Parts: sequence; C-alpha cells; structure tokens
Amino acid sequence: MTSDLSLLRRIQTCDNRIGELSEEIARLPQYVAAIEAKLAAHKRQLAAKQAELEQNRKDRRHLEGEIERARETVAKLQEQMNSARTNEQFRAFQHEIAFAKDKIASGEDRILDKMMQAEALEENVARAQADLRVEGEKVAAEVAEAKSRVAADERQLAAEKSVRAELAAQLREPLMRLYARIQKARGTAIAAIVGAQCEACHVILRPQLLQDMKNLSDGALTCETCGRILYFEDEPEDGVALEDPAGEHNLGQA
Repeated sequence: MTSDLSLLRRIQTCDNRIGELSEEIARLPQYVAAIEAKLAAHKRQLAAKQAELEQNRKDRRHLEGEIERARETVAKLQEQMNSARTNEQFRAFQHEIAFAKDKIASGEDRILDKMMQAEALEENVARAQADLRVEGEKVAAEVAEAKSRVAADERQLAAEKSVRAELAAQLREPLMRLYARIQKARGTAIAAIVGAQCEACHVILRPQLLQDMKNLSDGALTCETCGRILYFEDEPEDGVALEDPAGEHNLGQA
C-alpha cells in the first residue's frame, strides 16, 4: 500500500473519531438537562405535597377559628337566655345555642379528620424530602461525571485534531482536496476492496480496475460507482506517495 493511502486511512480514522467525540460532546449537555429535569420533577412533587400539607393546616386553623367564634356565641346566648322573659324567648335561645354547639361538634370532628390526614401528608412530605435528597446526590454525581467526560472528550478531540493536522501536512494538496471533496459528498472518503467489491457501495469492481490497483506503485484509484478512494483491506499500510496519473480515477502526479 502506498504511504499516502496509509496516511489517508489514518486521517479517516482520525475523522471518524473526531466525529464520534463531537457528537458525544454535543449529546452530553442534553443528557445533563435530562437528569436535571428528573430532579426538577422530584422538587415539584415535594412542593405539591408541602402545599397539600399547608392547605390542611390552613383548613384546621380556619375550623379552629369557627369553633372559637361559635363558643363565644354560645357564651353570649347563655347570658342573654338568663334574661329571657317568655318561654318563647327562652326556647329560641336554646335553639340557637344548640345550633352553635352542633357547629362546634361538627368542626371538632372535621379537625380530627384533618389531623389524621395531616399525619399521612407529613409522612408523604418526609418521604418526598428523602427521595429528593437521594435524587439530588445522584444527579450531582451524574452531572459531575458528565462534565468530567466532556472535559476528557474535549482534550481527546483536540489531540485527534492535532494528529490529523500533522498527517494532512504530509499529503500533497491535490490529494487532500480530493479526500475532502469525497468526504463532504459521501461522509467517508476511503473504502476497502473486499473480495472484488467496493466495501462502501458493494458494487463489483471491473477486473481492469482491480488489476490496476494491484499494479499501483503510486497514486490513488477511486471507485467508479461511489467515487471513494480504494485500497486493499489486507495490504500493509506502507508504500510510496500517491499521485493521480489517470486524471479521472487516479490523482495526478505532481
């Protein structure tokens, strides 16, 4: 294998890794946002349970206020009843006092119900707080790991780009332009010959092209179907520099 083909294969390996790293770096912020969204959901659940508990307490305070006012009403009615002059007035006071006492009893029953509900609500809040602490620790660890991964990927990405630049500097400009043009159009610029086929497009190559590849001492041949630069997969990565003497499928000599 020519030395330039070997360089191109190494450049493509770098480009593949650069692409993988770039995609991972782009995905990690989305991953962080997703796990932080889970934490936000736990916070909303806790807030909802706390609001429910607070509403329970407000309801109890309201009922306690109503009971206190009803008791004051009873006390006033009893004082007024003592000054009743007729049986009708007396019975009217009794009726109003009984109504106020029923209201007190009903309110006390409702307070007891609210207190029983509050016990369950307090347990729900405590459980949600514990879950939030656990989730918060988990998210913090995952976010730290993700940021560490991004930093490592960025360092590796910079290293891969540096290696690629060194490799590209060793190629003649026409060959690098050919590689870049094919890569832009196809995504990958290099394809192995597997059997008698182009590995990328799976088209059987002409016998003459295969023979030209075997006799190639310098230069690069491209697949007549997909246009990718070809190499024999089982050949060692060594040889001499590439040119294109054929013009269409070879990269011309300098």
